[in-house]
Amino acid sequence: MTGEPKQVLVVDDEANMRKVLSALLRRDGYEVQTSSDGQEALSILAEHHIDIVITDLKMPRLDGMGVLRHVIGRYGDLPVIVITAHGTVDTAVEALKLGAFDYITKPFDKEEMRRVVAKAARASEGSRKEPPPEAGAKGRFRIVGLSQPMKLIYQLLERVAATPSTVLITGESGTGKELVARALYENSHLASAPYIRVNCAAMPRELIESELFGYEKGAFTGAVTNKPGKFELADGGTLFLDEVGEISPEIQVKLLRVLQEGEFDRVGGVKTQKVNVRLITATNRDLKDLLASGSFREDLYYRLNVVHIHVPPLRERPEDIPILVEHFLEKFNERLGRKIATVAPEALTVMKAYRWPGNVRELENVMERCTLFCDNTEIAASDLPAELGQESAPSAAKVSPQPEVLSLKDQVQAAASRLERELILKALEQTGGNVSRAARLLQISRKSLQNKMKELGLREAKAG
Repeated sequence: MTGEPKQVLVVDDEANMRKVLSALLRRDGYEVQTSSDGQEALSILAEHHIDIVITDLKMPRLDGMGVLRHVIGRYGDLPVIVITAHGTVDTAVEALKLGAFDYITKPFDKEEMRRVVAKAARASEGSRKEPPPEAGAKGRFRIVGLSQPMKLIYQLLERVAATPSTVLITGESGTGKELVARALYENSHLASAPYIRVNCAAMPRELIESELFGYEKGAFTGAVTNKPGKFELADGGTLFLDEVGEISPEIQVKLLRVLQEGEFDRVGGVKTQKVNVRLITATNRDLKDLLASGSFREDLYYRLNVVHIHVPPLRERPEDIPILVEHFLEKFNERLGRKIATVAPEALTVMKAYRWPGNVRELENVMERCTLFCDNTEIAASDLPAELGQESAPSAAKVSPQPEVLSLKDQVQAAASRLERELILKALEQTGGNVSRAARLLQISRKSLQNKMKELGLREAKAG
């Protein structure tokens, strides 16, 4: 594994199972928390940053389905892997339809477990998202925004949501394409049917066929049982394929067959499967460019692009920034236990002038950081990350005097300090301001982190 170790919560009432799983995961570089029942697991989730949950289904006090429902309702996309005995596979399939990431049967194959957990680790980037905002004056369909481009999207949602039409959602990363997909599902006649999500960019290309279409026992090494794919799980409901532009031409042929004929074959299977699925896809790539290069099929493109919804970048709807800022301020005040009352007009001016390459997701991260570290009841322009002010005032940069040329040693020291500051801020953001947890992520002692925070002007009191 590379980067910061992922935090895995193992929930099982069998002590031996917890011990075996913990040992296996730690050998692969994961950090592991364990719980003997679902109720205890909820407390751990509330107190710790968890990236992946692995839970047994049958447990005292609160079972695995209860844990799953809590995670889906509170932590959004946090991956949950369920473990089930051979006799209860139907229950596991129901868990998948409810929103579980995957399931594994007992006794489990170690390599299969490692593969599924690694896949969940890739998918957990950006997980633990809060539920989308409630409908109200800030927007519609639980989406925040009142600008003209967003009103056009709301009009499209009104006309399209209740139809079975295939929808292609485009837009840059971080614009909110998944919120639009969720709105299409929740406001359709299929809202009580399964809603299955797949991030096509989060899994190796060689595995996506078995993920989408399932496989038969013995189809390949590690296929120890029959397993339905995402299309089967979504039968009668909605399937959302995010980053559909990443699908290889070979899989595009199979996807086209499902759209045209409503049927497919499992990997290694001989029996054709029939499904009735409403398909929603999204991409941050220009599919027309992929058509021109020959890496995306033209016939599939027109099948997917029955209805096209484009989500504009944040720089094209700056009038939504104050509304989003207010929404995120309320969210992070509650989440971080802060009482920041408002954002100064000067800070909003800087935010409106910035181009936001990471779009709404970047704005959300900035607001979390500002809420966490602001010393006063108002977020001032000086509380914003330096890069926002630098980009929003190009004219000032032109007339400012040339800075004094620093020695190589001074430049290296300054660069190192900036990097240390960013790494510490990122760790504190990930852990909700918990200094001990941040120190573990950075692989240094709490005392060393406290000293470094003092040196860089990041007082521990700011981190809670």
